[in-house]
Amino acid sequence: MRTVVIAIALLVAPVPAKAWDFTPVPICTLFHQDADVAVMVTYDPGSGEYAIHLSREGGWPEAAVFSMRFEGPRGLTISTTRHVIEAEDIRTLTVRDRGFGNVLNGLNFNQRAVAVLGDLEVAVSLADAAPAVEQFRACPADQLVLVRPGDDVGQI
Repeated sequence: MRTVVIAIALLVAPVPAKAWDFTPVPICTLFHQDADVAVMVTYDPGSGEYAIHLSREGGWPEAAVFSMRFEGPRGLTISTTRHVIEAEDIRTLTVRDRGFGNVLNGLNFNQRAVAVLGDLEVAVSLADAAPAVEQFRACPADQLVLVRPGDDVGQI
């Protein structure tokens, strides 16, 4: 968890928007710093758990349901009540699950993602996300579940 908190802290530092990036160590990580939000998707083969961490300087309001709306040719909206605003850093909202097919497909095949919590909507550009998502899916091939276009796996 410390690694995730450190990585998120680095991501929320004011920097210009950059491309989506992937790294396989210390755990499989996909990250992107947008103007208003840092997005980090992780997969820990030790626990078999995926997570998405969304960090923004203004923090997140309390709300019962968190949704991500993916806008583009394969648009979809996914929702969960299992989101957590991190106690260590209230700027970070996290969702964990063992299946992330819808999230990965949404990131891979669309132009924009919109995180929705209560009345707050935060948009994230998905320009150039597809190559990094494909690298994430293949990290390493024996650790990740392969999800093909059109598969409907997991909730969020």
